[in-house]
Formats: sequence, structure tokens, C-alpha cells
Amino acid sequence: MRAAWYDRKGRAREVLEVGDLPDPEPGPGEVRIRISASGINPGDVGKRWGPPGAPMPFPRVIPHSDGAGVIDAVGSGVDEQRLGHQVWCYGARSYRPFGTAAEYCVVPDALAVRLPDNADSHLLDQAACLGIAGITGYRALFADGPPHGLTVLVYGAAGGVGSIAVVRTPAQRDFVRGLGAQEVFLTGSPHLLDDVREAAPEGVNRIAEVDFAAHLEFNARIIAVGATISSSYSADARPHIPYWPLGFADTNLRLLGSDDFAPEVKAHAAAELTAALLDGSLRIAVSERLSLDRVAIAHEHVERGTPGRVLLRL
Repeated sequence: MRAAWYDRKGRAREVLEVGDLPDPEPGPGEVRIRISASGINPGDVGKRWGPPGAPMPFPRVIPHSDGAGVIDAVGSGVDEQRLGHQVWCYGARSYRPFGTAAEYCVVPDALAVRLPDNADSHLLDQAACLGIAGITGYRALFADGPPHGLTVLVYGAAGGVGSIAVVRTPAQRDFVRGLGAQEVFLTGSPHLLDDVREAAPEGVNRIAEVDFAAHLEFNARIIAVGATISSSYSADARPHIPYWPLGFADTNLRLLGSDDFAPEVKAHAAAELTAALLDGSLRIAVSERLSLDRVAIAHEHVERGTPGRVLLRL
């Protein structure tokens, strides 16, 4: 099979290789997917880059956790009726060496979520982007119950998870409005605090955060009583916490690590995301579709924060 891989950590163009590797075979309880689209997440880029001197988790890594395609082989214990099903998958690189940046990918059967048999390439592209961003975003907003009737603030919504956002540029602002945002704010605005307070005079009930440490002081000034701040990342591993502003607001802090969500949590989120994608209430904006041979360029697009999702077409 054709695949992209790296044997050491570093810059995309320095370590990513594309060539031929043996076709993988599914083991017990596994399925093999003939990949048509491989979604790329910032986490995939971070795992490839890694801290300087950090060891490789495996001698060779095929990147990317998310993808979509057709099941073409099953291992023992898996219903053979799964053959030919169109699916999207998540967690292909969660504590496993070989992800979806290849013509074939093997995952546990439970991580391959069925799509309609008539799914076209557009739907497969969108489904290939659901995994990490979708499950993390769903957990951030729904873990404490449905957010209906609440005010929700999503940071970085020009990326994978958002619908109401704080973004950096006017181009990103227009892009996020196109996704259905009710209010959009620029992080560099000198009136940011006043603008958010005007939009949410009773305070923000839920915040989906992309850098816990960077915005904590600001978030403490805009939250409603009983608010939840969910974060999937922090640039500072030991951030200073403004205890009393958060305490007086009866704040919940939810720190998210998508690789380690409980299996039933992932499965529930995956089912909800699939239903939303199929009924049209969830739209994934794919901005770049690149061939496998251009995997390094695709990683660089993700590193630069290109609005919308970036994927490989196989």
C-alpha cells in the first residue's frame, strides 16, 4: 500500500516520507478500512513534532487518527456483514502506531462508525474530520448536559470545534459566521471584554477553550454563576488560577484529553456527531484536499492555522 510515515520526530518536510509499505491485516476484533480521506488535526502535527529530544512512541508511525472509507477485510470475531460498509473512524493513532495516512488502516471494530451505503465523496470528506475535533468539541459542550438555552463561547472556532468564536482575523470572522455563529469576536480587539459582555449580559454558561492558561483571567470576568470551562490544551502546564473569581462564580473546570475518554463516552459522541452530520445540522468546512504525496504541505497548512479542515484524499 501507499502510505506516509515518519521514523523520527521533527519538521514535516524533514521527517515525513511517502512510499510503499505492506498491506496491514486485521487481527481479532478489528476491521481494515480502504481509506478515501484522512483528516488531519493539530494533535497529529503535535505528535509528529513532539518536544525536542522526545522519544518515538513506536519505531515507525503512520500519522492521523481520523479517516473515512470502506471496510474491505475483517478479523476474527467481527461480523462479515461489515464488509463493504462505508464508515468513518476515530482513534486510529490512539496508542497505536499506524493511522489513516495510508491506503489501508486497521482499527478496532467499535471505532469504525457506519455511514449510509450511498455516501458520496463530500460526505466521506466531512466524516473524515469528525474524530478528534468532533468528539472533543462534543464533550466540551455536552458533558454537563444539553446546552439548549445557554450562552456558549467557543475559542478558535475557525478550527475544528466551533460555532460561536473568538478568532484572530476578519477573514476568520467571516468564515465562522458562515458556519452559523451568532456572535464573532476578534481576540485583538481593544473592546473585546465589553463586546462579549454586551452579547452575553447574564454571563457565559459554557466555554470551550483551546488554551486554558492563556484566557483564564479573561474567562473569569465573563462567566455566569455555575459556568463550565472545558479545555483541551494549556500552553502553561501549571497555570495560575484566579481562585476567588472562579470560586464565587461556582465554576466547573473540565480538562479534556481526547485519547483517554472512556470508550462509552467516545461511542456516544460519535453516534451523536454522525446523526448531526447526516441530518445536516452539523457542517464541516473542508478548506484543503491534498494528495498523499503532499502530506508535508498538508501538515504545514494545519500548523499555520488554515481556516477550515485539511485532509488527504487517497
